[in-house]
Amino acid sequence: MATMESLIGLVNNIQRACTVLGDHGGGSEGMSLWEALPSVAVVGGQSSGKSSVLESIVGRDFLPRGSGIVTRRPLVLQLHKIEGQSEYAEFLHAPKKRFNDFAAVRKEIADETDRITGKSKQISNVPIHLSVYSPQVVDLTLIDLPGLTKVAVEGQPDSIVQDIEMMVRSYVEKPNCIILAISPANQDIATSDAIKLAREVDPTGERTFGVLTKLDLMDQGTNALDVLEGRAYRLVHPWVGIVNRSQADINKNVDMSNARRKEQEYFQSSPEYGHLAHKMGSEYLAKLLSKHLETVIRQRIPSIITLINKAIDELNAELDRIGRPVGVDGGAQLYTILELCRAFDRIFKEHLDGGRPGGDRIYAVFDHQLPAAMKKLPLDRHLSLSNVKKVICEADGYQPHLIAPEQGYRRLIDGSLGYFKGPAEASIDAVHFVLKELVRKSIAETQELKRFPSLQSDIAAAANDALERFRDESRKAVLRLVEMESTYLTVEFFRKLQMEPEKNPNNTNPPNSNSNQNVDRYTDNHLRRIGSNVTAYVNMVCETLKLTIPKAVVYCQVLQAKRALLNHFYAQIGRREKAQLGKMLDEDPSLMERREALSRRLELYKSARDEIDSVAWK
Repeated sequence: MATMESLIGLVNNIQRACTVLGDHGGGSEGMSLWEALPSVAVVGGQSSGKSSVLESIVGRDFLPRGSGIVTRRPLVLQLHKIEGQSEYAEFLHAPKKRFNDFAAVRKEIADETDRITGKSKQISNVPIHLSVYSPQVVDLTLIDLPGLTKVAVEGQPDSIVQDIEMMVRSYVEKPNCIILAISPANQDIATSDAIKLAREVDPTGERTFGVLTKLDLMDQGTNALDVLEGRAYRLVHPWVGIVNRSQADINKNVDMSNARRKEQEYFQSSPEYGHLAHKMGSEYLAKLLSKHLETVIRQRIPSIITLINKAIDELNAELDRIGRPVGVDGGAQLYTILELCRAFDRIFKEHLDGGRPGGDRIYAVFDHQLPAAMKKLPLDRHLSLSNVKKVICEADGYQPHLIAPEQGYRRLIDGSLGYFKGPAEASIDAVHFVLKELVRKSIAETQELKRFPSLQSDIAAAANDALERFRDESRKAVLRLVEMESTYLTVEFFRKLQMEPEKNPNNTNPPNSNSNQNVDRYTDNHLRRIGSNVTAYVNMVCETLKLTIPKAVVYCQVLQAKRALLNHFYAQIGRREKAQLGKMLDEDPSLMERREALSRRLELYKSARDEIDSVAWK
């Protein structure tokens, strides 16, 4: 069976670890582990006696005093009961220093407050974490919050009233927070700032403990029985009355044990409160809160365990997503680089093969862009009647052809096929652009690479260099296809055509005339037929190239990119030294910080789980 000390000590340990990691409650988004842990928040207006209550529970005079807002940062006060030892205090921000003098504790609280807020009267939600070890205390955790106020004084911003309320509210509205509402007895309970706020966040009163201070300062002939007995304002838990030390006692440094004794004497001898004396006073309040905190912790343990397990799973998943730390030896670094390259290469292939979008754009180049570009070629102008006549005229020079203008045919075909080089090279460049874009997208989609910007750049540079080489090879192969069509014509195509020239009946020039008989002997209809024949042949070649150009581009560019995109890069990194490999794995500093923060938080949750497991629950 878990003891009260082990339960509250467990929560204390987890709270301290949370605070170290910056998880100290008071947030508005979701529920952190700190907020899932039960705690007691002390709430009250200025001059309500809040500090005196805390000092009475601790049995020591240790809190800063003065006018205005003295408590400007939350104070997480953890009390640990020890046996047979002298009491001392420790601050989380100074873990190796023990404070035996509680006047020094007061000064350290003031100095640590100024460290965050400066010497102004600003407030901060970053808590001060103080542990007190004493045989005079019970195991208990209290959070002292700035006193609620109604007006800003000189040196404070106009928003200070709202800022303090928002800070206090951010703690007490959490379902696991026990509210210790401090109200002075010499003021109407209906005007209590603490009760007003508690009523708003805890309307049923199940989380609220009411504390009535300054009972000895009430006007003569009046008492607070209506409040203490729950008639003026009913709570689930009983009201507790406190008699604070007087200012004169504080000034005289009256011993706290004497103050407690005087407090008990006041209740026992009081005609109004004598019947309640056993349920009054700071000692009773401390024991009541400690016992209740133990009960709440027992109730919350299952939900805390569930929260911890869920958080561990989420943190592990996040660390897997952004990557675990890399080994420091060269072999581990080389292995990591190769694994990251393979991850990138796998995604790149998925883009090409259709597992991811992008590869279809290569097909669009062959199916739409290439045919459209070929269709727009100026073949009609090249094979116009005037150009055919000109080419035929110039083809044979001074020697007229014997049977048919073969040289003219060849020049017309060669000139026409030359136009195909433009669409062919445009297709090569278009596919190259798509492949480069897929490299960029694949790098961006390789989650493991996000943490290594230097390696991303190296892979991108190596991949693009390889694509440039593949493009050069593709250009050579494709242009070779076009040139082969020009170099060796399909003669059977022309043998099937009627190639005899049509005589010009109007040609009356004598044989030795100076006019160009080589052209004049053909009619325009025959020249048109030559153009038509060449057009038919060029169209046949065009259909062939529509099929062969994509084959060459895919073989030389796409297939090579799938097979050997990083082969040259692999050969290079295999020869690199450890220092060079380390530079390639130089992570983004922000990502390193995030992984470190996640790792620390993961250790916190694992440690919390281990501590909970180490306690035997009933």
